[in-house]
Amino acid sequence: MPAPDALLLISTHCPHCPAMLAALADLVKQGTIGRLEAVNLEQRPEVGQALGVRSVPWLRIGRIELAGVHGKAELAGWAAKADSEAGLADWFHALLKEGQLPKVQTLIDADPALLAAVLPIVGNVDASLNVRLGAGVLFEAFAGTRTLAALIPQLGELSQHADARVRADACHYLGLTGDAAARPWLDARVADEDADVREIAAESLQNISG
Repeated sequence: MPAPDALLLISTHCPHCPAMLAALADLVKQGTIGRLEAVNLEQRPEVGQALGVRSVPWLRIGRIELAGVHGKAELAGWAAKADSEAGLADWFHALLKEGQLPKVQTLIDADPALLAAVLPIVGNVDASLNVRLGAGVLFEAFAGTRTLAALIPQLGELSQHADARVRADACHYLGLTGDAAARPWLDARVADEDADVREIAAESLQNISG
């Protein structure tokens, strides 16, 4: 996979921007980043306006957007996974943790295939309650759609997870698909050892047609 390109927005009077610019320049030299474009918003304010950026430094690396100051090691980490599903999943997790659910909703609305990048959050037993609730809102927005139905195999695997919370969430999202393909996964959980999982699986089966 080729190294991702990066766009850095800076300003003349930003105290943190030089360090970011230097770190990214080093990553270009190392080949971790393929190309770096730096834009001074004091000279090109229209670029910031078009991207909805109000503060600097601001970075887009691959498909991932990062606001604020980030160290070289962290930037290298994002560059390594910038265009992967794992990278998008980590980015979505970070955005949800920061309370930026609308931002994630906008991204997925523009490209529904990105909903798959929310799946790792469902399986992350260490995810905070706010992050898990945010993931739930994202899945519920696609209830009854082909986009969500396409994730039935992955949700089915998560419905067999060792953690009961993960199984319960997966069963709920399987029910939201309304698709008959989810039925075998839910049937298997009606006799789950956890009472909450059993209840959610039974309720979700009522939403399945056919």
